[in-house]
Amino acid sequence: MNVYLYGIGPSDDREWLMVDLGITFPGEHEPGVDIVLPDLRFIEAEAQALSGIVITHAHEDHIGAVIEMSPRLRAPIYTTPFAAGMLKAKLAEFGAANTPDIREINPESRYRVGSFDLEYVAMSHSIPETSGLVIRTEKGTVFHTADWKLDRAPLVGKPTNEKRIEEIGQEGVDVLVCDSTNAFRDGTSPSETEVAESLAKIIEQESGRVILTTFSSNVARIKAVGDAARATGRQLVVAGRALHRVIRVAIDAGYLPQDFSYVDQEHFGYLAADEALALVTGSQGEPRAALSRIAQGEHRDIKLGKGDAIIYSSRIIPGNEKGILEIQNKLAGLGCKIITDNEGLVHVTGHPRRDELRQMFDWIKPRLMVPMHGEMRHLKENARLARLAGIPSVAPVSDGQMLRMLPGKPKIIDDVPVGRYFRDGKLIIAEGEGSVRERRKLSAVGLVAVALAMTPRGDILGDVDLALDGVPEEDAEGELMEDLVLDAVDRTIDSVPPKRRKDIEMVREAVRRSVRSAVDRAWGKRPIVKVLINVVPTKH
Repeated sequence: MNVYLYGIGPSDDREWLMVDLGITFPGEHEPGVDIVLPDLRFIEAEAQALSGIVITHAHEDHIGAVIEMSPRLRAPIYTTPFAAGMLKAKLAEFGAANTPDIREINPESRYRVGSFDLEYVAMSHSIPETSGLVIRTEKGTVFHTADWKLDRAPLVGKPTNEKRIEEIGQEGVDVLVCDSTNAFRDGTSPSETEVAESLAKIIEQESGRVILTTFSSNVARIKAVGDAARATGRQLVVAGRALHRVIRVAIDAGYLPQDFSYVDQEHFGYLAADEALALVTGSQGEPRAALSRIAQGEHRDIKLGKGDAIIYSSRIIPGNEKGILEIQNKLAGLGCKIITDNEGLVHVTGHPRRDELRQMFDWIKPRLMVPMHGEMRHLKENARLARLAGIPSVAPVSDGQMLRMLPGKPKIIDDVPVGRYFRDGKLIIAEGEGSVRERRKLSAVGLVAVALAMTPRGDILGDVDLALDGVPEEDAEGELMEDLVLDAVDRTIDSVPPKRRKDIEMVREAVRRSVRSAVDRAWGKRPIVKVLINVVPTKH
């Protein structure tokens, strides 16, 4: 999830520029959450000083929060035509209460946003029109690389404009803010063209159905799969709403051919095994994505079995290992062959390795390097490489730290509030909001609900109703858990003197504690217990 703020001026009269406004996806400890959004409370309070939001490329971790969060900031969005097309496609599909002010900027052009003199620089990545950003101000010049690599033969889009980057370095750059994702990996990243050739060979060797999963926004990989389908005589099937959206925008923008051939998922079952090639969502183990439903045998149109192959053409995002492994085990149980980058060249990174980083340092020769895009260990390693390359100063920073880059030595001058919001259905809620915390607890210890009716005098009317969710049916001795709960309810109410039963809140709390303890003794876990008491007036 990427959000960067560049400010110029004194604290009481500062002008801000935002670069990227992305999302991330929830982990297993955030049940029911659809996406994770950035907490923008700091810049919301200074929205009148925000001149604009500049987008570097159309990956969700850089653009995904624009539609939902930018209306809070009331600032125009500056982006290239492809990213603008992605935003407009999402708006058409999902709608929005307030439509963002999207302003298209041609790739590799120079433009102005408030006091910031900006220039887009072509950077090779796995999605078209990825742009590094030169930020020129009266105080100095910053080069924000965005996501990038040195791919001189990209499958879609332009290669990194090495000549222009070298010229920018010669013009003078004070600060380089640089991608750190692959700072631990030696050498240079392979090209997307090499991956495309490898995928075609791997698919050609398979005699059964082939499923390929990748990031839905990886246009280069989508094109590679389409090319492989033609080369191997297979029909490409696409499953997943996000993939359909990206393909439509890429065709309209000219990054996929107008005759890019594919059919919807309902055609999959009618194809011979050696003619079927499906491109599906779910490479990160997302439980509601197409691949998860395929693995569980719940997909309406795509069924797999012995002799079929699944290609994971993506890296594993840290934190998603468990979900991905569970799906792979289910697919293996169906008799499917699993192909990952351990078995062949099926994926290539879109980020620079060490030799590419060293080349960038040599071109730009900044006074200061600020590592970005990665975990803290990646930032620290990128900083180490920069020091070894002779860059005078480096400054790894954590989320929320405000770094004064110019003038003088870099210095942390403030810590601003940061955090996360959750999109939960139709709502956007704060990270600490109780509903997600309650769901997390429910997933661990279950729920026991007790409902009963009482007279104003405290006598029970009728039967006690129970609902046990996520709680074992029996204890170790084979006694029904419902019976244990009913016994606990009866004993508790019998133990309360009749005169005190008029205190309904006291009775409710006594029953709750008793039921929780009874289940704990039988199960070893203390469930959430809800007690509902309805007081029914009686005729005298």
